[in-house]
Amino acid sequence: MSSINVDNKSMKLEVLILPVSDVNRAKGFYESLGWRLDADFVTGEDFRVVQLTPPGSECSFIIGNGITSAVPGSLQGLHLVVFDIETARAELVGRGIEVSEVFHDVGGIFHHVGYEGRVPGPDPERHDYASFASFSDPDGNGWLLQEVKMRAPGR
Repeated sequence: MSSINVDNKSMKLEVLILPVSDVNRAKGFYESLGWRLDADFVTGEDFRVVQLTPPGSECSFIIGNGITSAVPGSLQGLHLVVFDIETARAELVGRGIEVSEVFHDVGGIFHHVGYEGRVPGPDPERHDYASFASFSDPDGNGWLLQEVKMRAPGR
């Protein structure tokens, strides 16, 4: 028998709920990003669970009916960490997704809300965690690509 070691102190974020207004439209959008469809369960007119996972991610996203009271499009600042922001952006654009130009923040620490403080181009010194590009799903849930080539210690 094989066993799996589980650290009883670990807490891993594995699933987030994304509020959407049209499950089929959102499912098609996220599949067009190249996300893996993990599940699509329908148990009635008012309950459906669709789970998708971005490539290489350990965290999945659920969209559906009857699973959240959050307003469609209300999630902002969801980060997808990528090794090369320009390549990742070009891939999404090639898939027909409207993606902002690459930017860094005027303060150099973390991006501001919305479009405030955006400086065109990647971080001039190409610091990790400092270059971004943004896009939204059809409901307006806001995503950011964030470039990280070398993770901070302990990450």
